Amino acid sequence: MPLNLKTNFHEPGKRYFRAFSAGDDFYESLIEAHRDLSDEESALLNAKLILLLANQIGDIAVLREALQLAREGVVPLSPKSGPADAKGLALQTGAPEGT
Repeated sequence: MPLNLKTNFHEPGKRYFRAFSAGDDFYESLIEAHRDLSDEESALLNAKLILLLANQIGDIAVLREALQLAREGVVPLSPKSGPADAKGLALQTGAPEGT
């Protein structure tokens, strides 16, 4: 089963008038789940959610493809990667190293 990159949000028995509405409903639920959590608690919630959804998907090939796509464009924080933003991710400045 290939990774589905098309919008696939739905709720059985519920009609949506716009294709993105179900995705908006999920996003609202996700934000609500994080409300009033510390950064550490929010990271724990994300980790638990990822594992629950990975178990639901079950197909290791699909999970590997999703991990690869999620990793694209994320630069690991290291001493050579330059300044970091507030979340600890390296910023890509485009400036050569050492300048």
